[in-house]
Amino acid sequence: MNQASIKAIIFDLGNVLVDFDHTIAAKRIAPFTDKTIREIFDLFFNSQITGSFEAGRIAPLEFFREVKEMLNLRLDYAGFLPIWNEIFFLSEKNHLVYQLTRQLEPSYKLALLSNINVLHFEYLKKNFSFFDVFDAVIASCDIGATKPDPLIYQKTLEILDVPANSVVYTDDRPELIDGAKQLGIRGFVFKGVEQLKRDFKTLGVSVYS
Repeated sequence: MNQASIKAIIFDLGNVLVDFDHTIAAKRIAPFTDKTIREIFDLFFNSQITGSFEAGRIAPLEFFREVKEMLNLRLDYAGFLPIWNEIFFLSEKNHLVYQLTRQLEPSYKLALLSNINVLHFEYLKKNFSFFDVFDAVIASCDIGATKPDPLIYQKTLEILDVPANSVVYTDDRPELIDGAKQLGIRGFVFKGVEQLKRDFKTLGVSVYS
């Protein structure tokens, strides 16, 4: 089947360009609540309130008030903020992905697409330098929708101004790749840089070995 050549590449952020661990925050919060580390982690990582925050439907102070009530938290906003934000770190894998984006930058439009809340987004922009290589950075909190909602992929295609079948997307979560594929975007689950290079080459994307 004839396929359009690749014009743009979309990268996920978390666990691709930067690693993170909500356990770091859960352990630091634990002394200020009677909840277990597991209960705190589940609230931070996979709850309706966090989903609403990532979608930009609630503001940071409202999010904090909800978390404070749900955890019976003995901590003010100023104390909570660094604990919430300081969960990110760079691994060798992240450095290799960034090197790959630098190789791709001259030949392709590059976008960064992330489910992320405004506090984490602003913290990362202030403290990490990998954003400079991307033509577009699309955050769920700005769009008002999270992956795999079709809206966020559609908005990304509009920003890149390219047809879906000329775009390839990589993400560490298969269900988010599947969501993009529903719109005709081609995609690969991220399993490391060397595998990603092999995947890209199947579509004719020029990368160094």
